[in-house]
Amino acid sequence: MSKTLARKQNTQKIVFAAILTALVIVLQYVSMALRFGMFSITLVLVPVVIGAATCGVLTGAWLGFVFGVIVLLTGDAASFLAIDFLGTIVTVLAKGTLCGVAAGLVYKALQGKNKYLAVMAAAITCPIVNTGVFLLGCLVFFLETIKAWGVAAGFTNVTAYMFIGLAGTNFIIELVTNIILAPVILRVLKFAKK
Repeated sequence: MSKTLARKQNTQKIVFAAILTALVIVLQYVSMALRFGMFSITLVLVPVVIGAATCGVLTGAWLGFVFGVIVLLTGDAASFLAIDFLGTIVTVLAKGTLCGVAAGLVYKALQGKNKYLAVMAAAITCPIVNTGVFLLGCLVFFLETIKAWGVAAGFTNVTAYMFIGLAGTNFIIELVTNIILAPVILRVLKFAKK
């Protein structure tokens, strides 16, 4: 590959990553209107998967990090910030960044075998890691508060409250959205590239 072609491809990836960054910001603001329970349903994981699949692990990490920053700036994590400021920042930035990294690594590992399987696996991995790190952050930083919220919501078991009350509906909607949209959008992008 010539240096000119390599530079052109690198420039295209940077531009596409910038467009996806803007999309992450806009979608997070739009997502704030879609609430089930305490938290908004995020549509941002779709461009995170697309960026990780088309531009690589670092772009996935970047897009996830931007997602986390926007969650903190929009007040979507305000109820947690009031309890443990540093714990909230660590949890929100880690869940966003790690879901992008995981999606990129899964896609990279599987793309040589089957690109459709790779994008599906990345689309599934992204919300699992996002929700998993969120729940881990709840255990590490907010367990006593989560227990009180669970009792107030009628749950006697904190684990049931975390999986059903805190993350359940949001996770399922985010997972289904990713599984449906990420492969379709990537297919459209590859078709448009030809």
